[in-house]
Amino acid sequence: MAERAADRRVAFHTSTMASYTLNDAAVAHVRRLIDARQYVLDSNWGDVQPSTDDENAYLAKHDWDDYAGWHLGLTDGATDETKGRFAFVVGDFRRVHRSAIIACHFRAAEWRHKAIELAAHELLQHIDATSA
Repeated sequence: MAERAADRRVAFHTSTMASYTLNDAAVAHVRRLIDARQYVLDSNWGDVQPSTDDENAYLAKHDWDDYAGWHLGLTDGATDETKGRFAFVVGDFRRVHRSAIIACHFRAAEWRHKAIELAAHELLQHIDATSA
């Protein structure tokens, strides 16, 4: 049977993306920040997400474990203590952004990273319940 175009797109879509493991420590860190009300409810994530310079400045004053605490995903196979190891950032290194959680949820769902998608969904529910 001939392979359908839609099937080829799905195969390409899923085979070209890195795989990730859920960073449980980051999920716990983000929950603690939300509980401490260290969040921004209304922001445009495209405008406020950390730049390379922001990441470098943060790493100049913090260790890799602190940096990891802001990322829901760990890139499988990436070298430890490199920026490439971490994915799905949820804040600006000071506060969690609701828009960042939404972006992580959307991107994880789009690329079928189920554990990260579900964690982001749970964090979104938590920030909404906490801020209500």
